[in-house]
Amino acid sequence: MARGCLCCLKYMMFLFNLIFWCLCWVGHLTKTDLQENGGTLVHTSHARSKGSAGQLCGCGLLGVGIWLSVSQGNFATFSPSFPSLSAANLVIAIGTIVMVTGFLGCLGAIKENKCLLLSFFIVLLIILLAELILLILFFVYMDKVNENAKKDLKEGLLLYNTENNVGLKNAWNIIQAEMRCCGVTDYTDWYPVLGENTVPDRCCMENSQGCGRNTTTPLWRTGCYEKVKTWFDDNKHVLGTVGMCILIMQILGMAFSMTLFQHIHRTGKKYDA
Repeated sequence: MARGCLCCLKYMMFLFNLIFWCLCWVGHLTKTDLQENGGTLVHTSHARSKGSAGQLCGCGLLGVGIWLSVSQGNFATFSPSFPSLSAANLVIAIGTIVMVTGFLGCLGAIKENKCLLLSFFIVLLIILLAELILLILFFVYMDKVNENAKKDLKEGLLLYNTENNVGLKNAWNIIQAEMRCCGVTDYTDWYPVLGENTVPDRCCMENSQGCGRNTTTPLWRTGCYEKVKTWFDDNKHVLGTVGMCILIMQILGMAFSMTLFQHIHRTGKKYDA
C-alpha cells in the first residue's frame, strides 16, 4: 500500500513538473500577440483571451524573453529609475526561475535524487518567503509605493518624444487608447512634456491626426494610474483566487518533495515502477 502511494506520488510530481516546464507553445502564442501589437508589451483584450487558454511555462517564457531582448530593441520600461525593469528582462527572469524550479522537481522526482528534491523544496520555500515578504512590505508601505510610482511614471513621460524611446511612446499610446485614460494622474501631466494644452492624439475620445493640439477636442481626463488601480480593485477577487491557487500549488510541491525525500532518507530505497 505504502509502496503504491509513494510510486503514485513520484510520478504525479514528475508529470506536474514536466507539464510546468515543457509547455513551450505558450511562448509561441505570446510571441504572436506581441508581433500583432507592433512589438509593444501591452495587455489588450485579444492578448488576454489567448493567454487565459495557456499555462505558465519556463521554456516558453525564457524563449520569449530572449526573443524580445534580441529582436525587439524598442521594448521600454515606464520607469526611468529602473531602466533594467523592461518587459524582456522581466520575462527572462520569471522564465528562468520557473524553468529551473520545474527542472529540479521533474528530475528529482523521476530519479528519486535527495539532493535535487531538497533543492526543489528550498527553491520553492525561498520563492514563497519572498512573495510573502514583498506582499507584507507592499501593504505596509502602500502610500509610499503609490507616491513614488506616480512620481517615477511622470518622470518617464519626459522621455516620450526622445529618439531612443520609441517603445515607451508606443506603449503609452496603446495603453491610453485601450484604457481610455490620459497621463499618469490626469491629462495635464502631458503639458510640461508636449506644451500647454497639448496631449498625445491617443488621449482624444475620437482619435484623429493632431486632435491632441485642439483645445476643443473631448479628452479622456482620468489618469492611467487611477484606471489601473480601479482595474485591480474590480478584479481583486479573481486575483486573490489566482494567488491562492499558486500558493496551494507551491505548498503541495513542497509537501510532495519533502515526503519523497524523507522516505528515501529513511529507507535508502527507491521504488521503480
